[in-house]
Amino acid sequence: MSEDDVQIDHSNRSTTPKSDRFLEYISTGWAERADTVPAELPVVPFARARRAALSAQFPGARLVLAAGAMKQRSNDTFYQYRPHSAFAHLTGWGAESEPGAILVLDPLTDGAESGHTATLYFRERAGRDSEEFFANPEIGEFWIGARPSLAQVAGALGIPTAPLESFVASDDDLGLEHPELARATSELRLVKDAFELAEMQAAVDATGRGFDDVLAALPQASERPRGERVVEGVFNQRARLEGNTVGYETIAAAGSHACTLHWIRNDGHVRDGELLLLDAGVELDSLYTADITRTVPISGTFTEVQRRVYEAVLEAADAARAIVRPGIRFGDVHDAAMAVIERRTREWGLLPSAEGDPTAYYRRYMVHGTSHHLGLDVHDCAQARRDLYLDGILEAGMVFTIEPGLYFQPDDLTVPEEYRGIGVRIEDDIVVTETGCTNLSAEIPRTADDVEQWVRAARSGA
Repeated sequence: MSEDDVQIDHSNRSTTPKSDRFLEYISTGWAERADTVPAELPVVPFARARRAALSAQFPGARLVLAAGAMKQRSNDTFYQYRPHSAFAHLTGWGAESEPGAILVLDPLTDGAESGHTATLYFRERAGRDSEEFFANPEIGEFWIGARPSLAQVAGALGIPTAPLESFVASDDDLGLEHPELARATSELRLVKDAFELAEMQAAVDATGRGFDDVLAALPQASERPRGERVVEGVFNQRARLEGNTVGYETIAAAGSHACTLHWIRNDGHVRDGELLLLDAGVELDSLYTADITRTVPISGTFTEVQRRVYEAVLEAADAARAIVRPGIRFGDVHDAAMAVIERRTREWGLLPSAEGDPTAYYRRYMVHGTSHHLGLDVHDCAQARRDLYLDGILEAGMVFTIEPGLYFQPDDLTVPEEYRGIGVRIEDDIVVTETGCTNLSAEIPRTADDVEQWVRAARSGA
């Protein structure tokens, strides 16, 4: 965060002395710092290759990729800082990123060469002889802890660093607000490298442990008037223990709340006999996130209708995953799932009988898409061109979700009463391989029988 981003008046709170005598006193008597320069992080060669790939697309252009400023929550408080995903991808600097940092790719000036040189600008910590050290609650070391030195960051990331105040903007700079650069950095993440795939698996594994935690806490959640908050809190604890935070607001939707696609109020009851739809993901310190959904019977046993709906959704998910391989169109994954959803809802007599009518009536009960790319953003690569995303051809290394669902609103008179208020979604994280695909979340129970056993064992403490 630069000092110009948010103007905050601390005059009614600060009582810190400002006299020269106090400044001299508080600036002395400190032990020498052990400013050890760390070894390069494992991400360094991958981030370097990403920068080279971006450089090749913009010969001769100066690229300025800002991490972004801290965002004000209220008055003098801020949201937990997270850098722009493109900045994190190209630097390898994740949760430890400094607010306001800027990655600059300067074009080489030697006519015999092409490419760019990288420099990472950020605000280094102030010395203990400065007023900032003890008196600035936004960035002062007394308040938020020591920030890293230029040498430490250069050593960890393998990028030359410079003080933020030495950065000079140019009218010809291309920043992330430029559509062409925003699109290029988004498309650069469509195919994940080996480092990213390992991080994605680690995020999924941590998320699975968070789901185990939630199921073990179901008895506690059922005792509370806002049991969904128990679910949310238990999962968020796992996210903070094993990662940076949650990758998005946790959806802890019990009962008919499962029919609201983005239910994040999480203030409802968790009742035996109903379903709990948990859509959640752990974001690692590298900022890669999982995105998993499981729908479970709170008591440990599906009713007949709940199981019927659940198994239709599972069939749709399996049908979609079965066609995934390099060379197919990304949109075909959705179409495969929808073919099952249409067939099942028609078999149940829920759709209008209209021979020759192409209207997709079944979409009343599943209005969202089946898949989205996943990575640093939960909806990753969102600024990629349509012909590379929805109409794009799958390649090995792509990671995306498969998440069909069925949602029968509690007041929907087009379905029998026994279906109303039932919402089911099953979501897995898939990586395309050279010959097909791998389900990164396959170890998290999926079949109706396995889910029932999972819930019962967790609730009993087994």
